[in-house]
Amino acid sequence: MAQVIQKTANELWWVGIVEGVVAILFGIAAVFWPGLTLVTLVYLFSAFVLVWGISNIIHGILAMNSRSTWWLTLLFGVATTGVGVYLVRHTDVSFKTFILLIAFTLIIRGLFDVLRVFLDRTTATAKVLWTIIGVAAVAVGIVLLNQPESGGVAFVWILGLYALITGPLLIAMSLDIRNELEAINGSRSRR
Repeated sequence: MAQVIQKTANELWWVGIVEGVVAILFGIAAVFWPGLTLVTLVYLFSAFVLVWGISNIIHGILAMNSRSTWWLTLLFGVATTGVGVYLVRHTDVSFKTFILLIAFTLIIRGLFDVLRVFLDRTTATAKVLWTIIGVAAVAVGIVLLNQPESGGVAFVWILGLYALITGPLLIAMSLDIRNELEAINGSRSRR
């Protein structure tokens, strides 16, 4: 059973690429169309958060035997998916509530990513990327908490820039994982 889970995890390295591409698309929409209505922004962010949450649920379940923080990944995935579902079902949410949900989600995600660096055995590249993503998420979350009713355009740009920064990092991390898996599988086949 453990071999089936590990094989499935090896084949799903590309989920991080999907997550990164969705982040980039959300970032482009937020930066280049900052005048989006709140309802449109809620739908865009909901799609981003749902992909993020489902991706984390998958990674959490598949990492049960290989990472000590699998349960944190799973818990964050469930919570993030819950935020996405809430936003889809409540598109009439106030702007202040929307900002606070995003800020708390980013801060929790950032703290989790930084914690992951210390608890998981991973490559140096992944540790650097997780640290950058985590620090960026906490910083953006704190900025949003300090200005919950700030101008809508500034808020959208901050969120879009965050997505544009983390999207490529998530893609790079997924490619690093793929390369690591290929190296492991290559060394096993030579034995």
